[in-house]
Amino acid sequence: MYVGKTIRKPEDRFQQHIDGYKASRYVKKYGVRLLPDLFEHLNPMSASEATDLEVRIADALKEAGIPVYGGH
Repeated sequence: MYVGKTIRKPEDRFQQHIDGYKASRYVKKYGVRLLPDLFEHLNPMSASEATDLEVRIADALKEAGIPVYGGH
């Protein structure tokens, strides 16, 4: 699972990854779809909140045994 933050609409940022623009190599190669149920309720938020939450979500997923890319 990829965890990231963006100022763009998540759909637009995902497409950028797929297209290779400032892309995570994992999303570009393995990206299938977004999971809006996991993030829609979080938006909008400040940049500092997003930075903190990105790390906390990635850490929680890792602790649950889910491979995580991004989240830094």
